[in-house]
Amino acid sequence: MVQTRHQPRSRPETLIRRREILDASVDIFGAKGYTGGTLQEIAEQVGMTHAGILHHFGSKDQLLLEVLEHRDETDVAHLEGQHIPDGLALFRHLVKTAFLNAQRIGIVQAYAVLSAESVTDDHPGREFFQNRYRNLRDEVSHAFQVVCEERGVDNVANIADASAAILAVMDGLQVQWLLEPTAVDLGRASQFAIEAIVASVLHPQQSVLTEETISS
Repeated sequence: MVQTRHQPRSRPETLIRRREILDASVDIFGAKGYTGGTLQEIAEQVGMTHAGILHHFGSKDQLLLEVLEHRDETDVAHLEGQHIPDGLALFRHLVKTAFLNAQRIGIVQAYAVLSAESVTDDHPGREFFQNRYRNLRDEVSHAFQVVCEERGVDNVANIADASAAILAVMDGLQVQWLLEPTAVDLGRASQFAIEAIVASVLHPQQSVLTEETISS
């Protein structure tokens, strides 16, 4: 008889400790970036040793990846199937996310800093963000296709640009908001931009920017 080895379950206190480390890492990486933030600083914030952090996560690179994954899992934890919706509901979800982000500056700051850093060579989060943006563009593009089919709109040519633009606007507004929170209403500004982009795909009109303006 062959015995099957089961993966040991993490004890509740271990899961709590890992969550504390992840939360502290969000604070440190958000304030100092991945390169500037050290495991020692994270360890001190949670009352542990440098070796204790490595015991739970193995390496700083692995800790970073788990911080990023934890952030994404938190965004969809309350959704059915723990996955973002499709069609028009996806765009409503993006707006709700923007309003939610206005209440959690630490997570937004960490994401903004780490995503910007990831464009540098050999950054451990580069592949994560490449895949994340690729998957999000695909999700948003598919939502556009669903809505266009439902409404009989033939505007497929603009869907790829519109999908990339929505993600860029959301991330760009987050940076402006982080720099000057009282000058930018993250939720309302994001809603305005997303609605404008969705409307431009569903109700295409002649551009107000003439060729002369664009070429000048």
